[in-house]
Amino acid sequence: MRFASFRRPDGQPSFGLVEGDRIRDCGGQGHADLKAAIAAGALAGLTGPGDSFALADVVLLPVIPNPDKILCVGHNYESHRQETGRAKVAHPSIFTRWADTLIAHGQPIVRPRASTDLDFEGELAVVIGRGGRAIVAETALDHVAGYACFNDASVRDWQWHTTQFTPGKNFPGTGALGPWLVTPDEAGDLADVRVTTTLNGQVVQDQPIRDMIFPIAEIVAYVSAFTPLSPGDVIATGTPGGVGAKRTPPLWMQAGDRVEVAIGHIGTLSNTIIDEAVLD
Repeated sequence: MRFASFRRPDGQPSFGLVEGDRIRDCGGQGHADLKAAIAAGALAGLTGPGDSFALADVVLLPVIPNPDKILCVGHNYESHRQETGRAKVAHPSIFTRWADTLIAHGQPIVRPRASTDLDFEGELAVVIGRGGRAIVAETALDHVAGYACFNDASVRDWQWHTTQFTPGKNFPGTGALGPWLVTPDEAGDLADVRVTTTLNGQVVQDQPIRDMIFPIAEIVAYVSAFTPLSPGDVIATGTPGGVGAKRTPPLWMQAGDRVEVAIGHIGTLSNTIIDEAVLD
């Protein structure tokens, strides 16, 4: 099953079940939003009657517009660890994003006035379904509501001001999440599914999910050891090698570019780049 958050043609926010090129509105079935439906364990039952709209007639929102937490894993593919020169570590490197940085499929990623060093990072996002603390790896996947595509667009010079990543990862309009959530039963075994990023049609990242240093179950277990996870929380699982910052010369995203993150049957997340000044 696939679920998306969206604005109806009348402008009202809702969420629904994606069926081919249409979306069935599930907002009237007793849940305020997709996060609430996940928390209630209600996704499997959201197949009843509801308004149906063409996807072309609605505006998609970030899959989870209001997560309590967005936790991101750094250097989680060996190719990316090597290109950054980072030492091997025994535990995942975790940093955070804020919910107000999120944008949806089809919305522009904003290159800020403060920098021209805007980089792409295609990633698989995990959405938590059943919360918990100190979750063990053996049962961690039971806590997953589904998967989505993520672009952890990074403002590199601000990321590198110090050893702390936070500034470069939290500019407005730089965290693209979408186009929809794919439930585990439909996602199946993701090991051989590839995370592929293209910039203006050229492949810049391409690696199978099995190449993660820390797999999904281990990440969920590690994160839940230090913070309780809640339904709707988002974990971005890291980006493959090939980032623009480590190319010669660096490959920065420019206004007018189109960047896409494709993850097999999970979907394709597509965004253009716009300069912040254009929003004045």
